[in-house]
Amino acid sequence: MNFYAARQPILHADKSLFAYELLFRDSFENTFPNINEDEATAKMVASLQFNLGLDSLLPNTLAFINFTHNSLLDGYPLMLPKEQIVVEILETVKPGKKLLNACIDLKEKGYIIALDDYVHQNVWLHFYPYVDIIKIDYQETSHHQILQIIEAIKPFPNIKLLAEKIENHQEYLQALEYGCCYFQGYFFSKPELIKNTALTPSQMAIAKLMAEMAKEEPNIKLISQAFESDVSLSFKLLRYAQSPIFKRTKQIETIKQAIVVLGQNELRRFVSLLFTAQFSEGKPAELTVMSLSRAHYCELLTEYSNQRDGIASAFLVGLLSLLDAMLDADIAELMAKLPISQAIKDSIVLRQGEQAQYLMLSEFFENGQWSDVNRLCENLDVNFDDAFAMFQRSQLWAKERLQALT
Repeated sequence: MNFYAARQPILHADKSLFAYELLFRDSFENTFPNINEDEATAKMVASLQFNLGLDSLLPNTLAFINFTHNSLLDGYPLMLPKEQIVVEILETVKPGKKLLNACIDLKEKGYIIALDDYVHQNVWLHFYPYVDIIKIDYQETSHHQILQIIEAIKPFPNIKLLAEKIENHQEYLQALEYGCCYFQGYFFSKPELIKNTALTPSQMAIAKLMAEMAKEEPNIKLISQAFESDVSLSFKLLRYAQSPIFKRTKQIETIKQAIVVLGQNELRRFVSLLFTAQFSEGKPAELTVMSLSRAHYCELLTEYSNQRDGIASAFLVGLLSLLDAMLDADIAELMAKLPISQAIKDSIVLRQGEQAQYLMLSEFFENGQWSDVNRLCENLDVNFDDAFAMFQRSQLWAKERLQALT
């Protein structure tokens, strides 16, 4: 799932970066989509929460995010880290007791609060002790109105003014004279469209399960609970455990029984199979087969080299190597979002380490790069015929496992 947003810088008086304002978008068209503000806020918060994206979108920088009246009362800001966001209350929000209580709660929890496109009304004075920033629309606010705001906030030194929609140098200098601390507008930068790849909650759940299975001593109790709490996962596990590829004669009736019967290695493969199927929806089945084939090939080469401790991680190196093709996103960006070891990430992204060599050998076989196959087999001290036989076994294994799941 792709996540689109426009971001516009907010600067200090010396034009150094203070923050970005994130503006919701639903495509590469850099305009606000034809949806209501509540829906836009909900989609923005959901994308940022499941995307793990604030760190990658805005590293070490605050994000101003627009919140509607309903989203504030429903506690949406609390779903995002207080250290990384400014809660921007939209100009369409009507002040009232419920909103005031929501602001007090946010302030007590450490959130920064801003009023967007502020037009002064005395009722807002009740909010001033909890407000940090007031944004003034420089194109819509008159000189008299700005002076009125400046006078109103004098007893509240906690409030800083932000001049937005600054379009030229003269407006910037004038806003400085008014005492504005922060600045935003086309004079500095137009909103820049950004795209990121968001992982759905179900994808992240499977990814965490897969990361647990990759440990030397996975927590089987935790894994059992994960399956038992999800009807769909339970059904798939039971069906997989009774697949004809295992030639079982006894009926399997419980999750714990299925986990015990499959064993740690086969359970790890099953979870990885679920992961691949989850991430490759809408893509050709061959992409899933190739991903599984690479995983098993890296696993077999690790066994061949008598490195049994690295089998689980080798499997993941092969499995995740095509994630960029599955999600149409940058592989380094995707690896940063997954709860897996840095060594696995380096094998895939930087092609560092012996397991990266196993992955490359699989790729050479896939592409028929025979001179590279021979060279790498020699470097790895792997017999060519053995390497080729394992490659063929991996392809057959991948097709069988995919068929067992589907």
